[in-house]
Amino acid sequence: MEIRTIHNKKEYKAALDEIEQLWTAPSKSAEADRLDVLTLLVEHYEKTHFPIADPDPIEFLEHVMDSQGLSRKDLEPIIGPRGRVADILNRTRPLTLEMIRRLVSQLNLPADVLVKPYALREEFLAA
Repeated sequence: MEIRTIHNKKEYKAALDEIEQLWTAPSKSAEADRLDVLTLLVEHYEKTHFPIADPDPIEFLEHVMDSQGLSRKDLEPIIGPRGRVADILNRTRPLTLEMIRRLVSQLNLPADVLVKPYALREEFLAA
């Protein structure tokens, strides 16, 4: 069972092809073990060569609202009164730590995305 680090696109493609062949391997078999190791190697290669930047916190929040069918009114118990929700979504006020905590606990959102710095409206207008 020779497994090596993936160094280039050719090895990456070969690993993906082998993963596809092993996908239905019985659990606790040698093939399943090989599948586990190959997926870890592919994951490492993809993180190194195809990094995906975290989204802007407000764009992420808007995406969550859209995908979950949430309205601005639905955010009021989490963020605060209607005006505060508007200020957050219009980027005239930043999310506070307490707002982030409530978004994480009530909507199960990742805190590491919400705490990222983002531009406020004044910064957009000045640019």
